[in-house]
Amino acid sequence: MSVTLPGPTLGVVGGGQLGRMLGEAASPLGVDVVVLDPTPDCPAARVTDQIEGDLDDPEAVRELAERADVLTYEIETADPDLLETVRAETGTPVHPDPETLAVTGDKLREKEMLAGAEIPVPRFVPADTPTAVEAAVDRFGGVMLKAREGGYDGRGNEPVTETENAEHVLQTVGGDVRGSDAPASQPEARSGSGDAVAEELLDFDRELAAIGVRGADDETRVFPVTETIHREEILRGTVSPPRVDDETRERAREVVEDVLDQLDGRGVFGVELFDLGGKIVVNEIAPRPHNSGHWTIEGAATSQFEQHVRAVLGWPLGPVDRVAPTASANILGDVEAPKEATLSGVETVLSEPTASLHWYGKREARPLRKMGHLTVTETDFSGDADADAAAQAALETAESLRDSLTFQ
Repeated sequence: MSVTLPGPTLGVVGGGQLGRMLGEAASPLGVDVVVLDPTPDCPAARVTDQIEGDLDDPEAVRELAERADVLTYEIETADPDLLETVRAETGTPVHPDPETLAVTGDKLREKEMLAGAEIPVPRFVPADTPTAVEAAVDRFGGVMLKAREGGYDGRGNEPVTETENAEHVLQTVGGDVRGSDAPASQPEARSGSGDAVAEELLDFDRELAAIGVRGADDETRVFPVTETIHREEILRGTVSPPRVDDETRERAREVVEDVLDQLDGRGVFGVELFDLGGKIVVNEIAPRPHNSGHWTIEGAATSQFEQHVRAVLGWPLGPVDRVAPTASANILGDVEAPKEATLSGVETVLSEPTASLHWYGKREARPLRKMGHLTVTETDFSGDADADAAAQAALETAESLRDSLTFQ
């Protein structure tokens, strides 16, 4: 394979923090990036070119395709049918494949695909009426009710353990589940339709995740498995290596390999997992870089963002080895109401030699909105047992540094 620099132009549907970090990773490779986003001066616009327009605007998506050599997306509310149409009209490749986006963007279709491939998932049933939800609660003893489309960062997910709550919760997940990062101009993914899936509410030990990647010639690799830390259904941080035994880590890696076999197109895929006493169950899949993989920027030989750029362009993949025990902590909008995003305490983070700060450039802080993240990488360790202790120390440092940051 011959790669000539300066390289091609990558078009990205969505210009949030993932688009920004894709742009940061693409630049050293000689790759230009153009993003499509409806928010003026979106986070990615500081490091990429921006086309200002709605994600489902055919003319805007067509313009993006005409300016790019390859299209990808960083948000799952991108329209797979529109991407397929534009690919056919312009001849611009789209990766991962729009059909993959269509399946993973529908939680019922995703579960059906995985179950059909005999990949472990929670028991599930469609749930578009209160009666269906009540039946699922009776059957499973409690469910996580999820909007089939549009939910992320915990929006569109609600536990149901009592049948008398079924109708109310169904209406809740069937409403606006755009999430705190969605631009105001983005259409609601749900409009009270109650189109949901009920998944068995699992009593898991911990949540894990791994970033898988497919490149040219169907080559696949899996980044080291990571433990993810959630509160109120929102990812707060990660620790890698995870606090599980080697057998559990290997089983999780194998499951991610099985998931990759079911997905079409090139790119990275975030695979969220449940650990039930060493048994691995798939929670959800994201056909794009994922928050659980942000640690790879400092903690892996190749970041998930550089890997995604390489993969969608058909370039050789980079190594996925962990270079050091690493933890991350998300910086969320710790505010009661939207306000200008002014962060204090940054000097505390920057004074820690093992820490790295990533600010997403969002102008407004909103409650629980992802505003940035920080990582802590522990390089002073030897052997696997020491690596586990170093990872725990990194997590404690990351959480302490995050707690030192406040919004003014």
